[in-house]
Amino acid sequence: MRFLADESCDFAIVRRLREDGYDVVAVAEIAPRAEDNRVVDLAVRDRRILLTEDKDFGQLLYAHGQAAGHRQTSFWPQSFQLP
Repeated sequence: MRFLADESCDFAIVRRLREDGYDVVAVAEIAPRAEDNRVVDLAVRDRRILLTEDKDFGQLLYAHGQAAGHRQTSFWPQSFQLP
């Protein structure tokens, strides 16, 4: 799986996923302070699952998905805890 971690995503999650062998790109490392539209574009362009705790992405992803023909939207739950 390939992930794009938004800046709202706890970096401990990024580190843990990387340790477990997942391909994770962090927005903070490649495009600090990027606008939400840019983050969505990066995720779609690179075919990555967006990890975020920012609920504002819901409407943006829905609108982007409708325009691009995508239907799936997933959110990383705030309550998730790493073992």
